[in-house]
Amino acid sequence: MISITDLRCGILDIPRLTIPQGITAVTGDNGAGKTTLLRVAAGMNLPESGTITIDDAPPRECEAGYVAEFPDRHLIFSVVRDEIASPLRFAHREPAEIDEDVAEATDRFGITHLLNRECRTLSGGEKMLVGVATALAAHPVLLVLDEPDSHLDPETADELFQKIRDSGCSHVLWSTHSHRIWENTDQKIVLAHGKVENP
Repeated sequence: MISITDLRCGILDIPRLTIPQGITAVTGDNGAGKTTLLRVAAGMNLPESGTITIDDAPPRECEAGYVAEFPDRHLIFSVVRDEIASPLRFAHREPAEIDEDVAEATDRFGITHLLNRECRTLSGGEKMLVGVATALAAHPVLLVLDEPDSHLDPETADELFQKIRDSGCSHVLWSTHSHRIWENTDQKIVLAHGKVENP
């Protein structure tokens, strides 16, 4: 469970919020605080005050994967294989384990054929799939997705949703404006001017 108490960060002002395990849609108008909430949950931003915990641990002590709306801005390596392996290498995993996890991640998202491609040659949809595969390769407890469906056609977005559902990740925060997506999530958070509109 994700627990938030008296959280303030930028526009965010959330006195209390608990988010059960599963896929949670985060929605609201532009400027409502969605990305700030995602970044705080992933440990990328620290709260100005208050606390947030994921299964009783602060975000920076948890394994979290983060995928931005434009994942190519965060791709570190030039070749897909190296990009997907990067969180595992940074964690000093054994080479055989890295190879196994990379194969599992690429197979899950149907991108094994992209392993030797240069990231700059990928389409926007392919970059998103590589970004999500990279985020999930390390088996995070939290997967944070900032509007991953905004540049995908509805069929591809639905397939991505199902593959993330099947990944077994305990907590998924998915920022979206798509009714198709949030109608199928386990719970929803609606933000307005930094505050949660729904209980």
